[in-house]
Amino acid sequence: MCGIYGMIAARAEALRYPEVAELMGEALRHRGPDGRAMFSEAQAVIGTERLRIIDLHERADQPFASPNGDVWLECNGEIYNAVAIRARYPEYSFRSASDVESILPLYLEHGVDAVAQLDGMFALAVWDNRDRTLTLARDRAGEKPLFYGRVGDEILFASELQCLLRHPSLPRELDPVAIAEYLKLGYVPEPRTPFRAVRRVPAGTIMRFHEDGEETIRYWDPALFSTEPVSDRDAIARTQWLIENAVEKQVRSDVPVGVFISGGMDSSILATLASRVIGVDKVHTFSAQFAEASYDESGDAALLANRMRTMHVPVRTDEETLREALEHVTKGVAEPLADPAILPTFLLARTAHKHVKVILSGEGADELFGGYPTYLGHKVAPYYDGIPAPLRALLRRGVQSVPPSGKKVTLEFLLKRFVSDAERPWIERHLAWFGTGLSDEIFAGQRPDMPELREGAEATNALEGAMLLDYRSYLRDNLLVKVDRATMLSSVEARAPYLDRFVSAFALSLPADLRVRRLTTKWVLKKAAEKWLPHDVIYRRKRGLSVPIANWINHGLRSEVDRLLAPQRLRDQGIVNEPYVSRLLAEHRSGRANHAKALWAVIMLEYWIENWAA
Repeated sequence: MCGIYGMIAARAEALRYPEVAELMGEALRHRGPDGRAMFSEAQAVIGTERLRIIDLHERADQPFASPNGDVWLECNGEIYNAVAIRARYPEYSFRSASDVESILPLYLEHGVDAVAQLDGMFALAVWDNRDRTLTLARDRAGEKPLFYGRVGDEILFASELQCLLRHPSLPRELDPVAIAEYLKLGYVPEPRTPFRAVRRVPAGTIMRFHEDGEETIRYWDPALFSTEPVSDRDAIARTQWLIENAVEKQVRSDVPVGVFISGGMDSSILATLASRVIGVDKVHTFSAQFAEASYDESGDAALLANRMRTMHVPVRTDEETLREALEHVTKGVAEPLADPAILPTFLLARTAHKHVKVILSGEGADELFGGYPTYLGHKVAPYYDGIPAPLRALLRRGVQSVPPSGKKVTLEFLLKRFVSDAERPWIERHLAWFGTGLSDEIFAGQRPDMPELREGAEATNALEGAMLLDYRSYLRDNLLVKVDRATMLSSVEARAPYLDRFVSAFALSLPADLRVRRLTTKWVLKKAAEKWLPHDVIYRRKRGLSVPIANWINHGLRSEVDRLLAPQRLRDQGIVNEPYVSRLLAEHRSGRANHAKALWAVIMLEYWIENWAA
């Protein structure tokens, strides 16, 4: 795992600010505190800050150069089929046992076609001096980040946005569409970033920059997987085999490995299988221990850890530690992200850093196997729409009259979200259910069109379309961003076995009924899990990792919220509609409504503006 960066002069002219490379590396040091190296010439600089995971010797520090020095390679991530690739090139003079170095002979033989042969999570850069071409590529799901921008004829790239902001000539103009998308979704969908001058390399994509311009090659498209008929028995057996293989690949490491667990099914599968591969008593597990009872799953996690005999570490997650996490995240992550789960994730990673360098995490299971209650909402919505309109109106009024609760994901909360949006077209209601809860009144400027999210939506039914949309956006642009930034702030590498390329390909081809059967979410994964876990763990109610922000806004963070959402401050910025935000805050403070999710999106935007856009 690393932080990678570079500057390339596209037209063979000397770089204007080569000294900026040192500042870029410094901005990424939290991603790779163990080693650093840089290759440079007048027209090109690429550098790496390395977290040593495979081959801990400095000989494996990146970048890597081809034998004659005309091709340079660096990569952030892990290549799980590196051993098989190296075996194909017995004559190549490898300088290390690094998994990343295996990419270089593959590229020398196949060019950019090498990327599609990689099994892993990665963001890579190749500077090929033979034809003066820069190649940037990301893994299929988008586990590892990669940003790029242009300053005149120079191309800048880096693992994190703040690295590019070190360049003195990079424009800081905000992208109003990206900001508007954030206000509706709570994150910025790729390829945009909050700055017009910076974009993200899309997941599953190769970008090539050369003197004549640039080209984009998509080598992985989840929308192209067609449904394949399969029996229940075969689907269950195949799921078991693929996940076992994914975990076996992803626990390979020259440093200790741990698992974030909640006591729920997804993380329990990973911890169980990791223990089988690594050995009993050799796996660390970590769980968040919340003071708020409705948010706390540490008891379930501790029971599971005791059953599996892992070295378990509960992580204190209360108002004091969450305030610490908020400060670290808002000052260390240069992208606005409204998911409050980034705070306990950071606390878990900070504690994990004392014991391990690699963590397994359960991202992808819900999107690939159909785990969210919203999917049930899409199944129920047609029946709700069939109720006579006067009766629906009466039902809506009844549900909306239920007093709000500050507890975590209550039935009251789910019902209110359902009746508010169930009659809308499926993509509109899905974006509303997963969004911030802010209405269009929030905009002081441009309303988002969000064309990237709507791509291909009309060609699928609601359930299939929603799962695909979540894989291509909510997972990629929110959850994976959250996990990568939170763990790397503590110099910990996170791996997601459910996003293994073969697990993903199989899940994307499964019929919807095998993923969500009647009112059972993740049906095939739950049946597969019966091989590994007790019944009570598999069928326990899903709660997820979150933060009691409703109470926090009214009490512990009250003065800070008042400062950030001060009417004059919002009016001066002209980004959000101040009267609307003030009304939401007043209703929340009075207890008339729970607007925590909506207000948190604005609060985190304000922190971002203060730290990164001011």
